Amino acid sequence: MSGLKGLKKKRRVQVLAVIAVALALSVGLIGYAMRDGINFFRTPSDVAEAPPMPNEVFRIGGLVEEGSLVRGQGETITFRVTDGGASVEVAYTGVLPDLFGEGEGMVGTGSMEDGVFRASEILARHDETYMPSEVIDALKEQGVYVDPDSGEPHG
Repeated sequence: MSGLKGLKKKRRVQVLAVIAVALALSVGLIGYAMRDGINFFRTPSDVAEAPPMPNEVFRIGGLVEEGSLVRGQGETITFRVTDGGASVEVAYTGVLPDLFGEGEGMVGTGSMEDGVFRASEILARHDETYMPSEVIDALKEQGVYVDPDSGEPHG
């Protein structure tokens, strides 16, 4: 009878080992599949303090710096995005959202090339009061966020 208990215990350990290996393999495969789909958000200050690796895709957000918007020849537009602490040069080829403009909040997806953020996608706030929470948090941290409803600065 004790041999049967030992066999059950051995079988239970084997099943648990197989489950642990399957779980580890599943987590590894999910992580591998998502490696290109995860874009970390960074502020201009984050980029200035710790420049990202070349061709690392990430999101950057802040306010479009006043007087920095330059519409070049063709479809390429350059501007600077700031969080009040630092500014990053951005280049984008394509059609900008209707609500995009100087002093407005934006989030861009792309990568750094030669000190310029090459955006593949630009998002602008979609109405008069909305701004992505990540951008608001970054601006509050720098002490430059102004509430659109009250006009009061928050810091």
